[in-house]
Amino acid sequence: MVHETIARVTARIVERSRPAREAYLARVERMASKRPRRGALGCANLAHGFAACGAHDKAELVADVVPNLAIVTAYNDMLSAHQPYERYPDVIRRAAHEAGAVAQVAGGVPAMCDGVTQGRAGMELSLFSRDVIALAASIALSHDMFDAAVMLGICDKIVPGLVIAAQAYGHLPIVFVPGGPMPSGISNDQKSKVRQLYAEGKATRDELLAAESASYHAPGTCTFYGTANSNQMLMEAMGLHLPGASFVNPGTPLREALTAAAAKRALAITALGNEYTPAASVLDERAFVNGVVALHATGGSTNHVIHLVAMARAGGIYLTLEDFDDLSRVVPLLARVYPNGSADVNHFSAAGGTGFLIGELLKGGLMHPDARTVSGLPLGDYAKEPYLDDGELKFRDAPAASLDEAVLRPIERPFSPDGGLRVLRGNLGQSVIKISAVAPERHVVRAPARVFHAQEEVEAAFRAGELSRDLVCVVRFQGVKAIGMPELHKLTPILASVMAHGHQVALVTDGRMSGASGKVPAAIHLSPEAKAGGPIARIRDGDMITLDAVAGTLDVEVAPEEFAAREPASCDLEPHEHGYGRELFANFRLVATGPELGASSLG
Repeated sequence: MVHETIARVTARIVERSRPAREAYLARVERMASKRPRRGALGCANLAHGFAACGAHDKAELVADVVPNLAIVTAYNDMLSAHQPYERYPDVIRRAAHEAGAVAQVAGGVPAMCDGVTQGRAGMELSLFSRDVIALAASIALSHDMFDAAVMLGICDKIVPGLVIAAQAYGHLPIVFVPGGPMPSGISNDQKSKVRQLYAEGKATRDELLAAESASYHAPGTCTFYGTANSNQMLMEAMGLHLPGASFVNPGTPLREALTAAAAKRALAITALGNEYTPAASVLDERAFVNGVVALHATGGSTNHVIHLVAMARAGGIYLTLEDFDDLSRVVPLLARVYPNGSADVNHFSAAGGTGFLIGELLKGGLMHPDARTVSGLPLGDYAKEPYLDDGELKFRDAPAASLDEAVLRPIERPFSPDGGLRVLRGNLGQSVIKISAVAPERHVVRAPARVFHAQEEVEAAFRAGELSRDLVCVVRFQGVKAIGMPELHKLTPILASVMAHGHQVALVTDGRMSGASGKVPAAIHLSPEAKAGGPIARIRDGDMITLDAVAGTLDVEVAPEEFAAREPASCDLEPHEHGYGRELFANFRLVATGPELGASSLG
């Protein structure tokens, strides 16, 4: 039985989305009826399409009787998460040949790292990179040469962008292929302590760099539970990965076996066979509800409150903040992974991983067990883990009990009774807050505002000793229309330090904080944003603000008439409009929707 709230929220999403979803599925059906037939291409078209192939693959593509698998890759060798993808095309082509098929790299998509661009101008392109990735992947698949695709992507905007493209090609079977996390480095508690000491001037840059380098030290995804690893968990919970594929380390025989199996599975579910499973049939309303539930149960990244909305809308499904809020109130927190605990994703995987997590959520009726997946099994059979038996990939039941309840709990003994994500509404607009890592005594903060227009201004005030008091730090003109809605993680160690000295502290911003927001109560994604004339533009230093995550409210204590009569603040954003390619994104900023609609420039 599915929990009443899960069923109710799903039903209202279906009803709300019906006209858009029906129109989308009709478009997919039309595309499916015109599925790739290479023999129908003009001779010059086809010759261009296989000119670089070997004789065997060229003969197969001319005959047009075997499937051709597109590889869309986010490979680059600067970023640890994507460096392992360098060898994947060879693995996938070899698997395709074993399956009697062909595979070609259809194209690449950009993969930028928020960890590198934090606090830099490049971060202002970060959110828009999701839309660029969707566009680039769509171009890669536009040649009409392919019967299915595998998507190689991991990090923050890459996976959501690839999912949006998968929705545009909803008639094709599409399997997502992860790369896995790097091995564990120094503990997250050690890393966090050095960061805070550096913010307070008590650690040197050399000491900070040594700590960071000992944390981020090898090929693979960063091991904390931010947006990248939330992506991988979501792809499994939404049925786009093979069972248990998310958190197997790179460069291992099991990782390579899963990659080959993903390629073969994508080829097995094309329209040329008997198990046709187009992406549109997997990415339905049940899949998105399952994704939101899994996000809540793991304390995943707040970025997905934006990304899941955008991904769903690309398939005619309308998620709202109310859906996230209602689901959060019935989904217990079953995992504690940094920044919501001290463990990393390798510890999470060792404790039982996604197989155990999905099994517990299914046991509680909190996921749709009948949701379709790329594996051919319903999600109800995803409580599995992969292993090698004499080199052969097999799947077995996930552990029946958690192997470490400090990291992963059964549904009967959760870390907290709800998922820790709240929607805040009040006279400042609406925002979201993640409280899974916030101490209960800090769920309500009432303090005077201190207003800033940049992270650097907060940093300067902190170094000048001006923040040693109770305050609500308001950082505005950070929204998607203003400067692209960057993440503001330079604020985390600063505000954590102020809080550690016994002060009441909160953050209110129209920017983002992501999965690494940590223990500081932060009302983020505030909408309408300052650039659009939202109430945040009328806040002044000293205004009393109450952030109440228990009641779900965010208010400024100013008489309504006085507040409405205030002239909205302005900000000179010209320095953010040029350099680092930002001038090329002017139209993106102009047409982008609010975060509650996915902060998308694609409509």
